[in-house]
Amino acid sequence: MNNLIIISHPDRESFCYNGIQKTIADTLKQNRESYYIIDLYSENKTFDFGKDKIKEYKELITWANRIYFISPVWWFRCTPILESFFDQIFTPGFAYKFKPITKKYGVPIPLLKDKKVRTYLTHGAPALPVFTMYLNSVKLRLVMGVYSFVFGWFRTKTRQFWSVPFVSQNDRLIYLEKVKLDIRNDLKK
Repeated sequence: MNNLIIISHPDRESFCYNGIQKTIADTLKQNRESYYIIDLYSENKTFDFGKDKIKEYKELITWANRIYFISPVWWFRCTPILESFFDQIFTPGFAYKFKPITKKYGVPIPLLKDKKVRTYLTHGAPALPVFTMYLNSVKLRLVMGVYSFVFGWFRTKTRQFWSVPFVSQNDRLIYLEKVKLDIRNDLKK
């Protein structure tokens, strides 16, 4: 199986980059799985990827059986470069198309529903306020507003890690054990 890891954090010392992404890659490597890493901040100087990069990314999405997205949450969204990736790569005709229902309305038909997708989001905030005051709007928007169009309803998995800058190293190691378990479970399917 082909695995694509898309990391969208500018700091290589971050938990997203040096923790989650490294754990996914190491686990895939230990299991002799092929993988490719797109480091969005390292590969792109602007948020306009250009025709060649868009073509490359679409080819990698097509190549992949499994896709792993990794992003911190900034201002209740994924990083700006990941949002730009969604805008430029998940385009109509490649990622989805509309099926007309009436003259004015249609429903999106996902064109990448054969992909297994898992997303890891890190938060600086604890879970309680995000769930109660904000109704977990980050995950809701991502899953319902982006992934449902591209990958289909209820076909992706999202894990959120809370209070990342404030938890102990032991808690971070527990988070990474969950990542390893997720990847191992993905490899069984």
